[in-house]
Amino acid sequence: MRTFLNDLAAIEWLGSSLDVWFMLLVAWAVAALVLVFAHRILLRRFHRLATRTETIIDDILVTLLERTKLYFLVALSLYIAVGAVPLSEQVTSYISRIAFLFLLVQVVFWGNAAITDWVRLYKEQKLEEDPGAVTSMQAVGFIARLLLYTAIVLVALDNFGIDVTTLIAGLGIGGIAVALAMQNILGDLFASLTIVLDKPFEVGDFLVVGDTVGTVEKIGLKTTRLRSLSGEQTVVANGDLLGSRIRNYKRMEERRIVFSLGVSYDTPAEKLERIPAMAQQIIEAQEHTRFDRAHFARFGDSTLDFEVVYYMQVPEYLTYMNVQQAINLALARRFAEEEIAFAFPTRTVHVKQEPNPAPETPG
Repeated sequence: MRTFLNDLAAIEWLGSSLDVWFMLLVAWAVAALVLVFAHRILLRRFHRLATRTETIIDDILVTLLERTKLYFLVALSLYIAVGAVPLSEQVTSYISRIAFLFLLVQVVFWGNAAITDWVRLYKEQKLEEDPGAVTSMQAVGFIARLLLYTAIVLVALDNFGIDVTTLIAGLGIGGIAVALAMQNILGDLFASLTIVLDKPFEVGDFLVVGDTVGTVEKIGLKTTRLRSLSGEQTVVANGDLLGSRIRNYKRMEERRIVFSLGVSYDTPAEKLERIPAMAQQIIEAQEHTRFDRAHFARFGDSTLDFEVVYYMQVPEYLTYMNVQQAINLALARRFAEEEIAFAFPTRTVHVKQEPNPAPETPG
């Protein structure tokens, strides 16, 4: 064996003797076996840990271990072996660059998997309590992937000796030109990010924007889609939405209702006094209501006008209309029992009669 190693030491290849290359192969094999074995043990243990906890971190770690490629472990073991064996500087530099390239490829897989799983898990946990999280995570995931790919490409070019300073400057100038050419699209994109961060509305909210009315179905990177009451889908640019006054009825905590009713002028004063109490009793008997006031407000042209105010404590429009219908029917029944007549437009015309002139006597 010693004679064999002495014979190998006498032969050189790429600036290093063959016995050094032989030691490199042995160290490479040992490091590869250790890394593969350690990878399998860690993957098995983190799998068991992820099934017992509800956190996102261990799930992402399992995904990263599953996405770790065998060729990366082999390249990493070669890099470790090169550090332990005295090869020539040129060979060490080449092998280090190749190993670093495999590392960058693996980082792409790791980063993409981590971003994908983070977005998916976050959406699953927050979908019911916060529908806006869906759009938020989609936008954040898109930006994170874009930054990841850009950084990997620049680092790879720099690793192979390419001056990326000029490239970055060129990208900056080109980016300005592209931004000027696509300012409308970029404006909608940044408006989408503003919607994600500020959350003026979310998926499922009912909006009124100018003459556009509908429920938010999807918040995209450029447009937001609303489903109108008549059924059609309305697509609105995100920039236009943020530049408008948005009325979000989904976030309305209480709905203030004001309605009037008129009774005829023939109604006695004692019955007029009982009408506010009747309205209060009827409104308080309904669900989700909070009575505010009822007053004899004014003398109309042909009616005695009462103004009633109450609050709906739920935002749904259908619930409000059902309650208002119940109130109107109850008022109609109560007025019929009390013999109070609802007024309708009337006009009294007074005709003045002139006295008949005396008949003329014939001359």
